[in-house]
Amino acid sequence: MKFEIGDKVVVKATNEEGEVIDIMNEKMVMVQVRGVKFPAYIDQLDFPYFKRFTEKKLFEPKKEKTYIENVRKEKTPPKERIVDGCWLSFLPKFDVDEFGDDVVESLKIYLVNHTDDELLFTYKQQFFGKTDFELSGVLHAFEDFYLHNMTFSDLSDSPLFSFEFSLKTPQKGKADYHEYTLRLKPKQVFDRLEKLKEEGGATFTYKLFDEYPAKVEEAPVDFGYRAGAGAPIYDASDARRHLAPARTVVDLHIERLVDDHKGMTNTAILGIQLREFEKWYDLALAHRLPKFTVIHGIGKGRLRDDIHDFLRKKKEVKSFVNQYTAEFGFGATEIYFNHK
Repeated sequence: MKFEIGDKVVVKATNEEGEVIDIMNEKMVMVQVRGVKFPAYIDQLDFPYFKRFTEKKLFEPKKEKTYIENVRKEKTPPKERIVDGCWLSFLPKFDVDEFGDDVVESLKIYLVNHTDDELLFTYKQQFFGKTDFELSGVLHAFEDFYLHNMTFSDLSDSPLFSFEFSLKTPQKGKADYHEYTLRLKPKQVFDRLEKLKEEGGATFTYKLFDEYPAKVEEAPVDFGYRAGAGAPIYDASDARRHLAPARTVVDLHIERLVDDHKGMTNTAILGIQLREFEKWYDLALAHRLPKFTVIHGIGKGRLRDDIHDFLRKKKEVKSFVNQYTAEFGFGATEIYFNHK
């Protein structure tokens, strides 16, 4: 290996100096240049003292004196930043098997922010509906954030990657949060890896969004309880027309939905909760989420029973279950969809 962790290096293509922060394999290392981390092939790098030695002249010609007021100030052109969205990036770590072939040992997972916004995020990796890894952090503008490693064999279980984003500094007209889910299937990843080898690339990526979404304004709604069982509270066509971001988990506790519920009747509270449930239910369908969890609490069970009555009438519901979980107890129902 030509380089070791901590070595100072020069990127030949840009003539920028950086530092080796990780050894990926015999051909590639992870380099950090001015706070930006990226993979690079070893033959694309050099030691800085080679550069300094070749640039230094052994015998400098005598120069005339130049006074400071006559020195022309050089302007360093700013590096162009291209705004093209927020991405989930996978960096394969290769190893050589007993036959001398390159095989993928693991994947390094990064969040890549190519926007001007600073984002707060919560990330979860799930297998079969259970969270295997969770992390929250701040994703700065035009920076990468290393999430974790995943063994290549885990892809056979079709992992689900879910994100909830919000702006670190809230902006008027921007959404309070934005959710995105991505399920990786083994064949998709194998195809991407083959293409990666053909093109000689280092990473493959999935775009999470182009720009942080705007807030969707909703028309005023009468909070009175619905007239009859099965009558819709939320207009699904309006949801599809505006298509706000979906959520995988929705909490229907009334204190989460309104600022002040004192003085409201139980009927009015139930109406607000059911309207909120149907709104996020329709959006989950529109975004074709595989699973949707609604937190209704335990209480007397009226809200839970109305939601279950609603679900029994829906053909797109594959199944739903209200069973004990460590996170929600018996206060949540998990809904599984059958998209056609």
